[in-house]
Amino acid sequence: MASGGSLEWRVNVGDGATEVLRPEGSFVGRMVMGVKGFVWGLFVKGWMFLEKAWGIANSEPKKAVHGLKVGLALSIVSVFYYMRPLYEGIGGNAMWAIMTVVVTFESTVGATFYKCVNRVIGTSLAGGLGIGVHWVAAESGDRFEPIVLGISLFLLASATTFSRFIPSIKTKFDYGAMIFILTFCLVSISSYRVDKLFELAHTRLTTIAIGTSLCIIVSMLFCPMWAGSQLHSLVFRNLDKLADGLDGCLSEYFKNVDDPEMENEDQECHDSKAQSYKCVLNSKASEESMANFARWEPAHGRFGFRHPWKKYLEVGVAMRKCAYCIEALHDCLNSEIKAPNSLKLLLLEPCKALSTSSSKVLKELSIVIKTMKKSTKIDLEVSDMNIAVQELQAAIASFPSTQTANEEHEAATIPPLMELLPLATLVSLLIETASRIEHVVNAVETLANVANFDSEEEKKRSCLDNNDHHVAMRVFPEA
Repeated sequence: MASGGSLEWRVNVGDGATEVLRPEGSFVGRMVMGVKGFVWGLFVKGWMFLEKAWGIANSEPKKAVHGLKVGLALSIVSVFYYMRPLYEGIGGNAMWAIMTVVVTFESTVGATFYKCVNRVIGTSLAGGLGIGVHWVAAESGDRFEPIVLGISLFLLASATTFSRFIPSIKTKFDYGAMIFILTFCLVSISSYRVDKLFELAHTRLTTIAIGTSLCIIVSMLFCPMWAGSQLHSLVFRNLDKLADGLDGCLSEYFKNVDDPEMENEDQECHDSKAQSYKCVLNSKASEESMANFARWEPAHGRFGFRHPWKKYLEVGVAMRKCAYCIEALHDCLNSEIKAPNSLKLLLLEPCKALSTSSSKVLKELSIVIKTMKKSTKIDLEVSDMNIAVQELQAAIASFPSTQTANEEHEAATIPPLMELLPLATLVSLLIETASRIEHVVNAVETLANVANFDSEEEKKRSCLDNNDHHVAMRVFPEA
């Protein structure tokens, strides 16, 4: 009997112990608890999703701005459905304008231009060829019309699809080729059943022109995001990361050499700095995509209409070759064969001097690209780097023998080969890195010359010429 006066059932579970039997909950109760758990789980997942979305929007506001721009463009183009005069002028084909906005509006102006121009060109060519094929098929008679349409569809679709594998077509007109195939299929197939083919083609071309024009206008007028500016920023940021990666690798390799008992308090900071070169290795696809889209953009900011975007790709290639050497340097940190600190100490100063001078060159190149001004110090920095290379070569060539003493006498012994091998690898990689940095210098100088970067010497000379001109005007005024 329970304390509340209710009956209680027990069963024996062994060793004289008993266990209370509790009634199972009803089916309705279990269903309510299940629904509560499901709703609570959805609420938790939804809240986590909102937190993640807020974090993305907070860290990269451009993505949120792009979403707002797409919503604005779709809201404007939907007016063709809401306003009767516009709807009567275009008809139900206004949906093509909405579809054009959805599929062609991209985050950058260059990407939007690329898709819009390709869509207009592909639609126009396919529509013209479709109408021509329709006329030829109609003149051949009802018996041969479907045969002519089918053969033309097969030939043009096959040839256009194959052209997408050609590098020049794939780079510039891949999207246009796909739109060409789609439009030609629609025109050639619908022409067999539709009577007013010219009116249909004209209406669809008009709606596509409306959609593409609206995409370009909104993309350029409301918080424009230029692919060229993004490529420009990516290149000089990668130069800074390359310099940080080189310094980080050398600092990590020679840490605690002077004082082995010193604790490294900023280990995570050093690790992230040493691995910053990986951003350079992973940026090839982004650079090529941005350079391709930047060619479609009009003149903006400090970039002219025919700005040499391909030269940025050459700088990127030179940087990646340098980053491969830094990656090999980073692998030396995790090598199983370690050189003793006594040998590291002998090459500490020349190695760090070369690392410092090399990183200075990379940071100076970053400033050149960032400010778009030629540097007057780059030749001096490269000279210092070459001097550091020579000093390191001299240090490794005159590597002294270690002196070991015992109780009876002192004997000079040569360090074992396995102890010298890690240092020799490090020195060779440092020298190779410096050599590849010179290729980066040449690529940046080529970019500066082709893009007509401002020169400080020319600017000073022009200022002096202007001052002399003003002085002459004051001394010899015009009559």
